[in-house]
Amino acid sequence: MNAPTNSHLHGSDRPHKLLVFGFDAAEAAQQRRIRAYLDCGFDVSGFTMRRENMTHNAEPFWPNVDLGETRNAAMGQRIWRILAAIPILWRNRERLKGAKTIVARNLDMLIVAAVAKSMIRPRPRMVYEALDIHDMMTHAGAKGRIARGVERRLLKQTNAIIVSSPAFDREYFAPVQGWSGEVKLVENKIWVSDEGPVRPAPDTVVPKQSGQPVVVGWVGTLRCPQSLAILIKTADRLGPGVSLQMHGIVHDHMLPDFDQIVAARENVTYHGPYDYPDGLERIYRDCDAVWVQDLWQWGTNSTWLLPNRIYEAGYFGCPSIAVSGTETGRRVAQGLGWTVAKPTAEALTSLLSGLSHEVVAAQRRAILSMPEDSFRQSPEEITAALLP
Repeated sequence: MNAPTNSHLHGSDRPHKLLVFGFDAAEAAQQRRIRAYLDCGFDVSGFTMRRENMTHNAEPFWPNVDLGETRNAAMGQRIWRILAAIPILWRNRERLKGAKTIVARNLDMLIVAAVAKSMIRPRPRMVYEALDIHDMMTHAGAKGRIARGVERRLLKQTNAIIVSSPAFDREYFAPVQGWSGEVKLVENKIWVSDEGPVRPAPDTVVPKQSGQPVVVGWVGTLRCPQSLAILIKTADRLGPGVSLQMHGIVHDHMLPDFDQIVAARENVTYHGPYDYPDGLERIYRDCDAVWVQDLWQWGTNSTWLLPNRIYEAGYFGCPSIAVSGTETGRRVAQGLGWTVAKPTAEALTSLLSGLSHEVVAAQRRAILSMPEDSFRQSPEEITAALLP
C-alpha cells in the first residue's frame, strides 16, 4: 500500500496541512487515524486532550498541542476544559496558519475546532468525524436537547461528516439533525503498511485437534458491562469446553470489578494491551471466534455501529460473533461469522456448543478468501474523505 504523493492531495508540491482535533491523544482509534493521515502524505498538526481515566501513557508521534486533561463521564469538567482550550488555541495561533482542512472527532472537539476555524484566513474546510453517537446525543431529556442543538448549530459550519457506519447517517444525522450535506463513509478498517502484518493464506488453515476448547476472544477497548456479563456466564456454563481470552485496554470506570471477575475463573484470561498492528496476528490466529457486538448503548449507538473488531478479525481470518438485527450483526451475517438472535448467555452458549473445529476452520478459509480491501483501509479512502 503506497501512500499518495502530495500532488495527489492538492495538486502542488506543498503538503496539504491538516489540523486534527481529538478528545484523547492516547486513544487507539485516534492514533490509528492519525497514522493513516501521515502515511497518506498530509502535513498533520494535532490539537488533542487527554483522558487519563480511560487510557494509558502514550506520547503523540505527531506534532501536537496539548489541550489539557479531561475525564470520561464528567460533563461539567469537560465543558470547563473546552473553555480552557480557547486561550491555548490563541497562544498557538501561528500553528493554525495555512490549514486547508480541519477534522474534529466528537462534539467537544467540534466546538474547539470551530473556534480554531474562526482564527484562520482563508477559512479551512471543516470535517466532523463521528465514529460513535454518544448516548447524550440521543437522550430524551433537556441535556440531550441542548447537546443536539449545539451540534446542529455547529453543523452549519461543517463541510462534511465522516461516519464509520451508514446507520449513523440513516438513523441519526439525517432524521434527527436534518443533515442533508456531504457524508463520507470511512469504516473502521485495519490500517497496515506494505511491510505487514501479512494476511494469512486460506490454505494455511487446518482444524484444531479434537478435545481442545473453543477459544473465544474479546479484543480492543473493553468497556461494555453487558458483553462481559454474557461472556463470563457463557464461560461458567461451558467450563473447560471454552476458553475466554481478552486483549486490550480495560475502562475501569465501566468495569470496576474486572480483575476480580477474571481472577476467579480458570478458563478466563486477560492478556493486557497489545501492539497495533503487530500484535493482532497472534491474537486472532489463536481465537476460534471473537465477540464483536457492543451492547452498552443498546437501541442507539451499539445497534448502529460497525466496530473495528470485525475488520481486524476478518483481515486475519477469525470469525466474528454478533447479534442479529444490529448493523454489526447484518455485516457479520455476510459471511464473516455467526450471529445470535438475542444478546444472552443462553444464545451464545447454544452457538458455541454447536461449533466443531472443522466448522471453524471452514469459516476461517472462507473469510480469508474474501478481498483484502474488505478489511484493510486504502489511502484513497482516507484522502477522499477529507478532500472536496
